[in-house]
Amino acid sequence: MKNFFYVVLALVLVYGCASTQNNKPITDANPEATANDTVRIANDSLEYEIIIIEPGYNAFLNSIARPEGYYSQNYLENKNRFIVPEYNQRVLQPFRFDPNLYPQQIDYNSSVDYGYEVNYKLYYYFVYFTRKYKQRFSVPTRI
Repeated sequence: MKNFFYVVLALVLVYGCASTQNNKPITDANPEATANDTVRIANDSLEYEIIIIEPGYNAFLNSIARPEGYYSQNYLENKNRFIVPEYNQRVLQPFRFDPNLYPQQIDYNSSVDYGYEVNYKLYYYFVYFTRKYKQRFSVPTRI
C-alpha cells in the first residue's frame, strides 16, 4: 500500500510538471516575445511615419490581437479619435502620470485618412499598453 501511494504521488508530480510547460505566458524575459519589437509604419505620399518600440508588442500583435479585418477602419478610427487626445493629455501631466509611460505626444489628426494598417496598429498599441501597464482610458480598449 505504501509503494502504491509513492507511485501515485510520482505520477501526479510528473503530470503536473508536464501540463505547465505548454502554458508559458508571454513575458519581457522571453526572447521570442522581445525579438523584432520595433514596428514601423510609413507612407511617403502622406509623409507620416509611426515607429513603435515596445518589448512584446509585436508578439502581442501576432498572437493575441484580433486579425486585421476583424474591425472596420471606421471603428478603429473612432477609437483612436478618442484615445489619442487622452494619451496626449497624460503626456502633458508628468506629475500626475508616469513620464516613463507617456514620453511624447502622438500626432494623430482625425481628419487625415491614414489607412487601415495605421489605425489597426495604433489601436492595438493602446490595447497592449492598457493590458501591460494597467492603464485605463475613458474609451474602453478590448480585444
